[in-house]
Amino acid sequence: MGRRFCPDYTDGASSISWRARWSRSLGARGFRAGFSALPAVLALLAVLFALPAFSQTVNDRFAKKSPSGEPDKMFVEAGELVYNDKTNTVTAEGNARVYYQGNVLEADRVIYDRNTKRVYAEGHAKLTEKDGTITHGDRFDVTDDFRDGFIESLRADTTDRTHFSAPHTERVEDDTTVFDKGTYTACDACKNDPTKPPLWRVRAKRIIHKNDEQMIYYEDAWLEFFGVPLAWVPFLSSPDPTVKRKSGILSPYYGNSGLLGTGFGVPIFWDLADNYDVTLTPTYYSQAGFFGKAEWRHRLENGSYFVRLSGIDQEKPQVFGSEPYASDLKFRGSAESKGEFQIADQWKFGWAGILLSDKRFLSDYGVQSLEYSSNYISETTSTAYLTGQGDRGYFDLRGYYFEGLSTHDFQQQQPTAHPVLDYNKTIDIDPAKTSGVGGQVTLDFNFTSLSASAASYQSVGTQTLDKAYSLYNVCTNYVPGVVPGSCLLRGIGGDYNRATIDTSWKRKYIDPTGGVWTPFVFARANGEVLNLNTTNSFTFASAAGTSTFTNASQTNFLGSGANTAFGMFTPGAGVEYRYPMLAKTPIGSLVFEPIGQIIVRPNNQLGSSSLVNMDAQSLVFDDSTLFQWDKYSGYDRFETGTRANYGAQATMNFSTSGYANVIAGQSYQVAGTNSYATADAANVGLSSGLDTRRSDYVGAFTLAPNSIFAFTAKGRFDVDTFEARRVDMGVSANFGALTGSVQYANYQAQPLIGYYVRREGLSIDSKYKFAQNYFVQGNVTFDMSRHLYSPVLIGFTNPGLFPIANLGVSAGYQDECCTFTVKYSSIYYDNGIGTLAHNNTVLVEFQLRTLGDFKFSQTLSSPSGLDGL
Repeated sequence: MGRRFCPDYTDGASSISWRARWSRSLGARGFRAGFSALPAVLALLAVLFALPAFSQTVNDRFAKKSPSGEPDKMFVEAGELVYNDKTNTVTAEGNARVYYQGNVLEADRVIYDRNTKRVYAEGHAKLTEKDGTITHGDRFDVTDDFRDGFIESLRADTTDRTHFSAPHTERVEDDTTVFDKGTYTACDACKNDPTKPPLWRVRAKRIIHKNDEQMIYYEDAWLEFFGVPLAWVPFLSSPDPTVKRKSGILSPYYGNSGLLGTGFGVPIFWDLADNYDVTLTPTYYSQAGFFGKAEWRHRLENGSYFVRLSGIDQEKPQVFGSEPYASDLKFRGSAESKGEFQIADQWKFGWAGILLSDKRFLSDYGVQSLEYSSNYISETTSTAYLTGQGDRGYFDLRGYYFEGLSTHDFQQQQPTAHPVLDYNKTIDIDPAKTSGVGGQVTLDFNFTSLSASAASYQSVGTQTLDKAYSLYNVCTNYVPGVVPGSCLLRGIGGDYNRATIDTSWKRKYIDPTGGVWTPFVFARANGEVLNLNTTNSFTFASAAGTSTFTNASQTNFLGSGANTAFGMFTPGAGVEYRYPMLAKTPIGSLVFEPIGQIIVRPNNQLGSSSLVNMDAQSLVFDDSTLFQWDKYSGYDRFETGTRANYGAQATMNFSTSGYANVIAGQSYQVAGTNSYATADAANVGLSSGLDTRRSDYVGAFTLAPNSIFAFTAKGRFDVDTFEARRVDMGVSANFGALTGSVQYANYQAQPLIGYYVRREGLSIDSKYKFAQNYFVQGNVTFDMSRHLYSPVLIGFTNPGLFPIANLGVSAGYQDECCTFTVKYSSIYYDNGIGTLAHNNTVLVEFQLRTLGDFKFSQTLSSPSGLDGL
């Protein structure tokens, strides 16, 4: 039943329009009139004027005035209109339709009883409300204002694709609808057999729909699946389908884990206002106690934010072990917040951060966090930022706080950024105003301020861990102290401030032969202030042994005092040339393009430079960086000398669809100092493929012949032997019901920069949909080089040749009203005692649309953690 099931009758002038086929003249019980001839019309008018009581009643009762004072008109269409003076009724017969206030009532016959002031609709009765809700019934019996009434054999379909049915339905005060022996479901009826029971439905002795409360109440209710009752409750309530948010108890969840025991939680939601709410989730773990979580969400005119708190006063903190492997705190918890606000048309301010009692809290209790990355790199990242975005420029000011969450992380080595500022502006120059110079000028500015309490060292070659716990990379076993050659300085202990400004100009010219020339000039200025902490030292001691490292060893790498300022200036100029050649072939058009580039810089940076490298340690030489003016990933390093980059690419655009592309090239140090062969404190540049006069070869191949299949391969190959040093391959396919992808990577060992064994991996994922609503999917990642690592580092004495790093398999069913999935996952994770272990979890999720969902998880072989809850 909809809320607007009522024609609105009022006093006043006539507001009812009758559009009908009139067939015959007056009969014994009433009159039947038709527009068959003008005399009949005049006779009808005479009769109506002769019946003032009827005229006044019909006109007055069928037109109520709207709030604006205008009458709300009702229009009636029917094959015949019958007035019976004996019964004092008006009847519209023959495909009768009543239009009123956006609602349409249809039936074989519609009767208005003037004595009881009730409206009856009989025979194929159907009401379509202005919100789209459609109600069918064998018979409607309602008051003339449609606020109260009865419907027999009701079937109602809402715009939210929910469905009610009942043999007898009562509507009270235009607010409450009572379905006696009713059913409710969000499943559509079977198209081939509408009488077939839906996948699920609720059958109750009474279903009460309160429109004002936007709630549905079920009394003595059974939950049926395919018509078979499976679960009974004496009372149940849920928001009606129109509700997007409403206070109440949300779906509970249940799980089981080794150290926590059985867990059961019930979220409680309070809709305090349209723009803010709070959710409390008390959870009880049989072996840990009560765990609490609260979340506050607030949406304002120019943005939104949330605050999430969670914590527990542990009953048995000793079961988790003690530092440094785990936390033995009694109270453990976290506080997380995230928000973003549009403070002006092009400016945003925001933050995302989390505070933890200890590094193991999130994984031990399965707490989900937006700032948490897990598996191989376990850490949280907190940030606050101010950004501005224009048409040709941007401003980005951010601060960062990192917290390492793996057992191997030593928090004092994590840097804090306060702040990092980036500004970029691109300006187009009008040739007409610059004597034909024209082109494009780019300004790039970066300021970085970092600090850390402890220096971060890493061994060259096989890693050296502390003797106490075998957790931390101390790099002190080769020679006394920490010195270059055997160790790398990954991060400084102390304060580091650097400002960089980079300006450039470039312009494209096309010569008469079709060649594209791009001359460019640039200049970079760097200023650094280094304030090293050389006094802190750190000792790890246990019954197994003792290891110590000190910040004073940093000076062995940097060759300077504790407090030093540096300034550098590097100008440069160059030109790039491309000559695209087009050829038409039977299978498509081919574009072949040789590319050459020469860049001239001073042999060395002008001024004094430090060997500190904090933001340019991820150097990758491949096809994407081949023609970059500077191939370093950050601002702390910059190319020097004269360098030539050359290669070619070819693109085939097929006549049918799709394309293929191949690119290959090489870099050559023409003159001056090769910066990639000059080691900094982290040896970045060495083993990169750029540290020889002639670089390694790089290339890539892409084939995408259609929307179904795509293949990409790229690699770096030794300059002398053409041996593959770095290979990446990927293939994806989409066959409609079946989709999948495969990715493979193989990188040679680079012991000079800390990668002392080959890194190789294979990832496969796929999904198959069958029988329209069913699906299975899976993913697996093989760490194909894990067996090459030291057992001390990975925690396995025999991991196997190709151990599985991650495995996930799931299957499920999904349609318009139900989702059911079963997932199994097995991942390597840091188990809190310095080694990796498998975490095997089964998660079952069951959702009935509009009614609720339920989740259950079972951790099969994990000493801690309740994943999925």
